[in-house]
Amino acid sequence: MADGSVGDVHAAGAGVDLSPGARRLVRVNGRVQPGEVVVVVTDPTMRRYAEAVAAAAREAGGAVTVCIIPLREQDGQEPPPPVARAMAEGAVIFSPVRISITHTRAMRAALEAGARVCMMTAYTDAIMTSPALLKTDFEAQADVCHRLGASFTEGESVRLTSPRGTDLRFGIEGRVANVLTNIPNPGELAPVPDIEVNVVPVTGSAEGRLIFDASVPYLGIGILVEPIVCAVRDGAIVEMTGGAQADFLREHLESFGDPHCFNVAELGVGLNPNARLTGEMLEDEGVMGTIHIGIGTSHTLGGEIVAPTHYDLLMWEPTIAVDGRVVQRDRQVLV
Repeated sequence: MADGSVGDVHAAGAGVDLSPGARRLVRVNGRVQPGEVVVVVTDPTMRRYAEAVAAAAREAGGAVTVCIIPLREQDGQEPPPPVARAMAEGAVIFSPVRISITHTRAMRAALEAGARVCMMTAYTDAIMTSPALLKTDFEAQADVCHRLGASFTEGESVRLTSPRGTDLRFGIEGRVANVLTNIPNPGELAPVPDIEVNVVPVTGSAEGRLIFDASVPYLGIGILVEPIVCAVRDGAIVEMTGGAQADFLREHLESFGDPHCFNVAELGVGLNPNARLTGEMLEDEGVMGTIHIGIGTSHTLGGEIVAPTHYDLLMWEPTIAVDGRVVQRDRQVLV
């Protein structure tokens, strides 16, 4: 854990000014106020982004602590206990880390304590300077996010289809949608710049077929060369086929020896009009005209399953029906 003063940050040798993106994260998304406790959690590979955000937060009057943790071995690995304690005391948290700490008990505890969290997992210069961050009117998108979220929260069942042949059904009765406007209130996550609404299927309820044709922005997989086809029974993926990318992902998940890694944990809908498919998680998952299915841990999103992993797989041109009513078709929200 460290705390020190830094100035405006430019990419070493690259001439990329990270300050505009950092200021937007701090002022528009994090809404840091003078005197607020700001905790920036980073690892040695992502310190440039941490320093940029820390400088912008100090400029806004925040009381900033930067916590440098060892690079995690896998997504969902807990941060060290002293860092978890610092997170629990933060009013605003920024997490520029290479490997995700979002689906952890430490993050859940920070949210329960009222933190506003801006997730910055695997940030790159491209994301930090992207129109998805710098040009998007996050407040303007909030209304459509809340309307779609209300449809999920009030609904009992979902059917997801796509032109490629996806046809998945699952229950959502009793689930509360996560509305990620990227202007978080206390206790909320903001995976900036990924504007999305997501909901957790009732555990064990998902049945059908999934065909992913956009990206898997984890593990270096990125934009898909050929579709990944998944059979789903009793709430979990029971078969995963396709090309080399599908084989790599399946073998990685099998290596944990935990069937929960294949749990259908989330349906997420991308709602950032300026996001582009790049193979980078926090931009891909906000692309309008895509949805993602999260597999693995659902606990952080409001479910019951705790797994060693949580990865999202994306497809194009979804149609989503809640209780028989179409609420999303391709890029258009119909509620």
